Amino acid sequence: MKKTLILLFASFALATFAQEEEPALSISGTVDAYFQTALTAPDTDFAGFGSSFADGSGFALGMANLIASYDMGSTGVVADLVFGPRGEAAIGGYNINQLYAYWNVSEGTTLTMGRFNTYFGYEVISPTGNFNYSTSYMFSNGPFSMVGLKADFSLGDFSLMLALMNDTDINENTKGSYSVGAQVGYSGQYLNFYYQDYDDSDLSFLGLAIDYTGGFDLSDSFFLGINAAYNIGGYSYEVENGLGEDSGYYGVALYPQYTVSESFALGLRGELFGWHGDPEDLPSVFSTTLTGSYTFENLTIKPELRMDTWSNGDAYGITYPDADGLPTDSLATFTLAAIYSF
Repeated sequence: MKKTLILLFASFALATFAQEEEPALSISGTVDAYFQTALTAPDTDFAGFGSSFADGSGFALGMANLIASYDMGSTGVVADLVFGPRGEAAIGGYNINQLYAYWNVSEGTTLTMGRFNTYFGYEVISPTGNFNYSTSYMFSNGPFSMVGLKADFSLGDFSLMLALMNDTDINENTKGSYSVGAQVGYSGQYLNFYYQDYDDSDLSFLGLAIDYTGGFDLSDSFFLGINAAYNIGGYSYEVENGLGEDSGYYGVALYPQYTVSESFALGLRGELFGWHGDPEDLPSVFSTTLTGSYTFENLTIKPELRMDTWSNGDAYGITYPDADGLPTDSLATFTLAAIYSF
């Protein structure tokens, strides 16, 4: 009996010691830089596409991303810091991309409070989360990050997220207005909702946005991603151009991706994006981006060709320079990006 008690005590002590020694703190991050040149315009006149990030010419910096997380099992915190042009364009100050605490209330329920990246769209801020290095128009016109409280529920193949937040990309709420969000998921397919009251004081996100994000494995090597979005109630572009309170944006994009080998893959993004409202002949753009992705250890090299062609863009001041510096509705670029993750 005494030997049994000793063995039980020793087993308990070893289990407790092992639990205490289990690492709870983790550090990760990324660094990215790129070279970009215009193929159809002089680099001296190149001002980038209308989408976010990667709008420099020649050699340019992306961002340094440092993520620290501390997990106690049921509770934890995440501090996600960014430095550089890409990060500065995406955050609302303080070099903070994300900063939140979470509580796993039960096996299928998690509460999160703080600043967290958007649940909207197919793409994200960090270049490691996207196949293409440049970003889409739908991602660029949707909310980047939110500050608030959200609840995630896992129900087998189904998932549900509900959120109460400040207006999008605002760290401190000084206006007393809030936004609400929801996400319904099933087997990797997501339907997203976001609503924010009209506020013309800072031309922030307005109205209701609905977004579908998903994809399908068509074979072991071929994946097709899909994103579609519709917004009504206006956005900064619509307000600035007087398109009315019922204006908004729409878009659809396909992301076919083919895995050639363990280290190399090819991906294409074809996107149609535009605005709706009054008048009806508002500008729209068709953007095609072909990206290669070669990975060696933690380094990923991405050569990328992109061409954007606008319809009726010149009527609203959306033009690019051609080889002679004259306005045209198309722009093509070549980009070579290097991304290191750790």
